[in-house]
Amino acid sequence: MENFLIKRTSTTPKVEFNTKNNLFEISGNSRPEDVRVFYKPILDKLQQFRKAIVDKTDDYVDNPFVFNFKFNYFNSSSAKFILDILIEINKFYTDGINIQVNWFFEEGDYDMKEVGEELTVTLGFKPQYIMIK
Repeated sequence: MENFLIKRTSTTPKVEFNTKNNLFEISGNSRPEDVRVFYKPILDKLQQFRKAIVDKTDDYVDNPFVFNFKFNYFNSSSAKFILDILIEINKFYTDGINIQVNWFFEEGDYDMKEVGEELTVTLGFKPQYIMIK
């Protein structure tokens, strides 16, 4: 599957999906004018990729697929789609694919950490919460 990159703007996060390096990373601010138009292709790529590798779980035993969330800010409309991404990541986990999920937050921004905890509380995996100084 092809890698893809969405460059950061003042209202949308950077999205890097590098299947060769086992990395999905989203970072920055998320308050796009049309959240559905922005996030739907990302969700579609994640679903396609998961379906393509579901029979190759052994490829990830020693090298997990890493999902990094590095938000500075996101609005409530974005939160719904971020949750949808996390639900799709949970399917990787339930399909037996070795994953690592990291939720980054800036030192002192415990609201961002708490939002990450709230979004992931019902999922089967537990993210690493990493403070950035």
